[in-house]
Amino acid sequence: MFESLTQSLNSIFDKIKSRGRLSEKDVTDSLREIRISLLESDVSLSVVKEFIESVRKDAIGKKVFSSISPGNMVVKIVNDNLIKILGNNSSELLLDVEPPAVIMMVGLQGSGKTTSTVKLATHLKKKNKKVLLCSLDIYRPAAQEQLSILANKHGIKVISILEDEEPLHIATRSQKIASLEGYDVLILDTAGRMHIDGNLMDELKSIDSNIDITETLLVADALTGQDAVNIAYNFNKELNLTGVILTRVDGDSKGGSALSMSSVTGCPIKFIGVGESIHDLDVFHPDRTANLILGKSDIVSLVEKSSEVLDQKDSTKELDNLKKGIFDFNDFLSHLNSISKMGDMSSLSKMISGISSKFNYQRIQSAISDKTVTVSKSIILSMTIYERKNPDILNGSRKRRISRGSGVNISDVNRLLKQFKDTRTLMKKMNKSGTKGLNNYNLFNLFNKKQ
Repeated sequence: MFESLTQSLNSIFDKIKSRGRLSEKDVTDSLREIRISLLESDVSLSVVKEFIESVRKDAIGKKVFSSISPGNMVVKIVNDNLIKILGNNSSELLLDVEPPAVIMMVGLQGSGKTTSTVKLATHLKKKNKKVLLCSLDIYRPAAQEQLSILANKHGIKVISILEDEEPLHIATRSQKIASLEGYDVLILDTAGRMHIDGNLMDELKSIDSNIDITETLLVADALTGQDAVNIAYNFNKELNLTGVILTRVDGDSKGGSALSMSSVTGCPIKFIGVGESIHDLDVFHPDRTANLILGKSDIVSLVEKSSEVLDQKDSTKELDNLKKGIFDFNDFLSHLNSISKMGDMSSLSKMISGISSKFNYQRIQSAISDKTVTVSKSIILSMTIYERKNPDILNGSRKRRISRGSGVNISDVNRLLKQFKDTRTLMKKMNKSGTKGLNNYNLFNLFNKKQ
């Protein structure tokens, strides 16, 4: 989301860091360029003005001009102020109440409210919370069924649907059931509209007045840019939001909504939707986001994500194989399964500063996209056990047999072999860096070190 802003800011910082000393004019010129970059990234004008003045106040002073590395001092000041406008600290859900804690999800139609409801329930289940879902959308055709189907697919309980029941009655019934059956959290998926109107707000206010709501979370689409900020401002004015879930952060948004949201509304971003998978909901960390904007590594998020989805036993086995110089199609299949759970390689590589320049991940990325994983699995599973362990024996006749067995073209088999060889080359490069490099590759070892 922040790619263009990151490139622009790094270009500005490279210029000021190359100078041994900085003058007030140098700082002023750099701030002018930063201002333009932020505005081009669709950051609110009022937020940009406040940000630039805050940076100017800190950057034009003896501490910077007398520093051994004045350019790095300016970068640190920009980083600190980015964290400030993003909300300073990550904001946890307020669930320390007498059960059930009730979370009301609000937002416009098409913002991803229902999907985010199930994603949030999945997130809470990982924290050993017993979660009950309830759809209050009686207006959109099959909206209640949509929530039930998606939730049941992931083992999450949903309140049964009764005909001709009004939203407030559904919410009241759900709260009673949640209390009687010992649920920790009840999540209400409310109805949306194409735009904010009086009827929508009256309904939400009625629910808020009659149900003891613990959290009111707005689901806003990052792709709508400043419209998302305006929507958040208007919802907050009517309902006193406790947090925001920003969806489609993995899309082509310029990032202005994330940078403007907290400052304009005074309401923290609590979660961000980073993909289509039900597990693609991340806690929003202002400091880590600021690091990513400035092109720094986010190893902590990478390790946390890996610890949730990877199997430690398999990871240890792969590490042992790599130390022996072994990497076959069984290992490759394990990689496809593991990394596809974490997200695509492009999103993961962005967490590690400079990784794209070290290895050619663009070729490998296609091998682990959601679109090709199923085909790749089919091809590998059509190989014999001996072929998987000895990929170099795959000649023309073997490829044709695998092609027929997996129902794909011979070109698909050749493409997978090319991707496998690229990945094996990458593994060999990591192996040459020694045990330290391999331990860094093994995300569970990295996680254990952090503990």
